[in-house]
Amino acid sequence: MNMQETKLPHAATRTPGNQKAINLALQGGGAHGAFAWGVLDKLIEDGRLDIEAVSATSAGAMNAVVMAYGVSVGGMEGARAKLEEFWTEISRAGELYSPVRTMPWEKWLQAYGFQSDFSPTFHAFQAMTHLFSPYQLNPFNFNPLKDVLLRVVDFEKLAICNRATRIFLSATNVRTGKIRVFENGELSVDVVMASACLPYVFQAVEIDGESYWDGGFMGNPAIFPLIYHGASRDVVIVHINPIERNKLPKTAPEIFDRMNEISFNSSLMREMRAIEFVTRLIDEGALDGKKYHRMRIHSIRDDAEMSQLGVATKLNPDWDFLCRLRDAGRRRTEEWLDRHFDTVGQGSSVDLTELFL
Repeated sequence: MNMQETKLPHAATRTPGNQKAINLALQGGGAHGAFAWGVLDKLIEDGRLDIEAVSATSAGAMNAVVMAYGVSVGGMEGARAKLEEFWTEISRAGELYSPVRTMPWEKWLQAYGFQSDFSPTFHAFQAMTHLFSPYQLNPFNFNPLKDVLLRVVDFEKLAICNRATRIFLSATNVRTGKIRVFENGELSVDVVMASACLPYVFQAVEIDGESYWDGGFMGNPAIFPLIYHGASRDVVIVHINPIERNKLPKTAPEIFDRMNEISFNSSLMREMRAIEFVTRLIDEGALDGKKYHRMRIHSIRDDAEMSQLGVATKLNPDWDFLCRLRDAGRRRTEEWLDRHFDTVGQGSSVDLTELFL
């Protein structure tokens, strides 16, 4: 792979007085998280928005932690550099350890814009994980993602750094079925691994005597920490899982993909319905607008692009594929900034009723 071809332009000069504060909510989605990498990279490069806090899950948690550490050691340019380093290391590790390989004919089809819903290596891997647990397939609990994070992020420095962005990472308590949200002072590589722990791939992660699975089951991502603790009332949700699919799924892989998307969007949909309900009560005068805050919701998503990708590609570490998603994230963010930057701080740029109800 030619890393020189992936270098991105330098960020614009930041003018703090002109910046608008936002909070970010980053969904998970495996390798599809490279889309959020592109979103973050473009937001930082643009320089007009100040990211005060981030709530994130799974791959979103990795993006959030890497960005926060980059900010702590090198400012906003440090965040961009660390994100590129992280995804480069993900691709390199994937070449060695990924259980899913893109076959030559799949690469040829993708080059011409065609997407296959059948990946032989993924379905072989899926069959194995449905027959055997990670405790049987991986008794020594080897996880290359953990090694990548430890190479890129110094968690001891991140935990004590006052310069780091405020972070809220979600994980699901296996015993209680409840969400746990970890904040900056609690961050560790195990916390990130817990947030990204798919139970059929990895062993549950134990923290403080409790076992945790992927946070996407209960918050993908969780919005309530940003409501309770975020200073800004503007929340920009970076979607990885498509909300809408116009094509009825009919093949087995298509049905599995859509079930996966609906499941991992369900907690977000519930929170958005609650936010819409409170907003409506404030607008109708049923709630005191001085006591209850109106949240301003924004959305960066590319359902057309992401709906082309089957669930198998969430395990695809191919560098060209990751760069394709990064570039899609940058394009969509640039379009969003052009259309909605003036709305930030003034109101929501999405119709909550239309999008989530």
